[in-house]
Amino acid sequence: MSKKKVLVVDDSAFMRKVIGDIIDSDPGLEVIGKARDGNDAIKKIKELKPDVVTMDIEMPNLDGLSALDKIMRENPVPIIMLSSLTKAGTEQTVKALSLGAVDFIAKPSGQISLDIDKVKDEIIRKVKMAAGTKKNLPNLNNIRQFSENKTTKGGKLSREAKTVNKLIVIGTSTGGPKALHQVIPSLPDTIEAAILIVQHMPPGFTKSLAERLDSISNIQVKEAENNELIVPGCAYVAPGDYHLTVKPNVSANKQLFIALNQLPPYGGHRPSVDVMFNSVVDNFWGKTLGVVMTGMGRDGAEGIERIKDKGGLTIAEHQSSCIVYGMPRAAVETGKIDSIVPLNNISNEILRLI
Repeated sequence: MSKKKVLVVDDSAFMRKVIGDIIDSDPGLEVIGKARDGNDAIKKIKELKPDVVTMDIEMPNLDGLSALDKIMRENPVPIIMLSSLTKAGTEQTVKALSLGAVDFIAKPSGQISLDIDKVKDEIIRKVKMAAGTKKNLPNLNNIRQFSENKTTKGGKLSREAKTVNKLIVIGTSTGGPKALHQVIPSLPDTIEAAILIVQHMPPGFTKSLAERLDSISNIQVKEAENNELIVPGCAYVAPGDYHLTVKPNVSANKQLFIALNQLPPYGGHRPSVDVMFNSVVDNFWGKTLGVVMTGMGRDGAEGIERIKDKGGLTIAEHQSSCIVYGMPRAAVETGKIDSIVPLNNISNEILRLI
């Protein structure tokens, strides 16, 4: 098999060399070029036609976000972003993922990471994964664009007294931020359901994801907090490194609360989609709609079976729009999926079924 061709983009010559050496150490990968900023990257993508690009977010002249936006409009290619773990870094990373970056790698110790070798295995694994995603990359010219201005969410405070009788539970992983940026802003603020979301992400990034989704959505979106009341018209994102479960209040009439925990990873994940789905099946009295979108692996398949067996409804993203058709495939293979729809139809299907 031919080697997958990789372009490394970073303004630091040191980082270009170290990342390039890591990628070249794998027999299935080959660094075919290096670029020092966004402008250089755009030029070399056209010339070299790489299978994958690794790109730093913070660069002079043309930064990684601006370059990504231009690349995804003109010449889409799988891009993995490298970011710092600062608040600004997490916010920029989430924006990059919403613009179509396939995945990201957090630099262990800032912009010039002398210990980048700590994430060597992650770099190789994610570059290899990204190499197979080109056919499903978004063209930003065909994606609905949302205003960055926060909308007025008229019902979000008055809903607190309402009992939640409908839950939409969503699980996703690689490619998920982009998918969520298509689905969640399309839901109306009149929706009579609460939404629980597990997106496989490290701590810090889930908060930035929730805040960004909230800024462009009609409904309220927030990172879930332990013991908070679940209300209709609000979406709760599981915090990185915490399982999201639910618990009823037996002394109140049908109130449902968030219960976070750090029990061991389930199926290799924390948060786990299956843990959330199973908890809803065990503790929720109302109508449940389970949704599985793009992601690697099988997380969510077990829970989808249980949701369907208890009388709930289920949706899986169609292979044609998935960045990685792993989790939806596993869900479909259970035989318990009611609707298989491409990403741009998922919000309409949610509203039809809920």
